[in-house]
Amino acid sequence: MKIGGFQKFSLLDYPGQLAAIIFTQGCNFRCPYCHNPRLVDPQRFGKRISNSKIVEFLQKRLGRLDSVSITGGEPTLQKDLIPFIRMLKKMGYKIKLDTNGSHPEVIEKLVAEDLVDYWAMDLKAPAQLYRILTRSEIDMRDILSSMRLLRESGKGYEFRTTFFDLLFTWDDIADIRALLKPGDKFCLQECRYKVTLDNLQPGKEKTGLSEAAYRSLMDHPQSQSLIHWGDENHIDVMIRSL
Repeated sequence: MKIGGFQKFSLLDYPGQLAAIIFTQGCNFRCPYCHNPRLVDPQRFGKRISNSKIVEFLQKRLGRLDSVSITGGEPTLQKDLIPFIRMLKKMGYKIKLDTNGSHPEVIEKLVAEDLVDYWAMDLKAPAQLYRILTRSEIDMRDILSSMRLLRESGKGYEFRTTFFDLLFTWDDIADIRALLKPGDKFCLQECRYKVTLDNLQPGKEKTGLSEAAYRSLMDHPQSQSLIHWGDENHIDVMIRSL
């Protein structure tokens, strides 16, 4: 595993679990608002963290930590992801996996072996803007296949979109809704990152999300409208403010 970062514990990343977080190195997307450029841009890669040191730490924390969250970068690019997760599962840890959904064949193997206990998949943009925003040649059919696999996995899952208001409008969020189905959990995340892949900073003027008018994304009337739409369509909508 190419590991570029490690957080020893978190109460926020895995719902209801005390988790350690492993950050894998490398990604096939180049989203301009990405808040982990040191894990995405090879020119910014730092020194990798020894797998053995992380495993040693996790062995010592058995009974104190509940789970391990694997994020990135994009974890499904890692050739030894599956055997690594197998090892963690044998140790007794629950696994949460974050993914951009670009490799449904890997997700399918993980689901078949029942290796992941909770899934979080990013929905980067409306279908028509996916390649533009991710600056990749992603096939939208792969994204839809990954969404289907998560729904059929029998495990907890969420889809999430980062609302970067230099690039998105509320009309774009409305288009993303078309990807969701009854029973889904969808999280709209606020973006106030200080460091991004393209050194962009969120701008409040474009969407009217001004600090004076709305303290957070949760306060915005469009967010409340999104929650109401979710209730009507049996989709659990969450607004995650920073």
